[in-house]
Amino acid sequence: MLFLGEFEHTIDTKNRLAIPAELRDVLDEATHGSAFVAAPGSNGTLWLWPERTFAELASKLGGTLLGEEELVAFDQAIFSQSARCTIDSAGRVRLPERLLGKFGLSGSVMVLGVRDHLELVPPDAWREKQAALPSDGDVWRRARAALAERSKREDR
Repeated sequence: MLFLGEFEHTIDTKNRLAIPAELRDVLDEATHGSAFVAAPGSNGTLWLWPERTFAELASKLGGTLLGEEELVAFDQAIFSQSARCTIDSAGRVRLPERLLGKFGLSGSVMVLGVRDHLELVPPDAWREKQAALPSDGDVWRRARAALAERSKREDR
């Protein structure tokens, strides 16, 4: 499953966001669950993960009972701020007020399909980020270089 595209949608007065139909169509309840997990993303935006994808990623981190200090801090910071958001019959999720406030989201938002998760970004912030992005060719080159560096680290 891949989430792709960008969609401008509105968070209503009850803090509900309609997940774009094109993105809902790639979800399979048996595989992905019947909810999203809203969590702080690594880039300062609010991320929505299909609940089972989030659970799989979380389980790969291992337990924290005797965990490494960095992982314990990560668990505390991320999981305490995360929320399970069920998908209603109209394809909407209700987002917690605390997360909307933290990420400056209200009214119109951009819903970005980013591979295995969704990102919610204020439209003006998204337009500014797009304007500042390097050319497509540069983005590809940087990604290839980052993958090559990762491969070198894994080979050590």
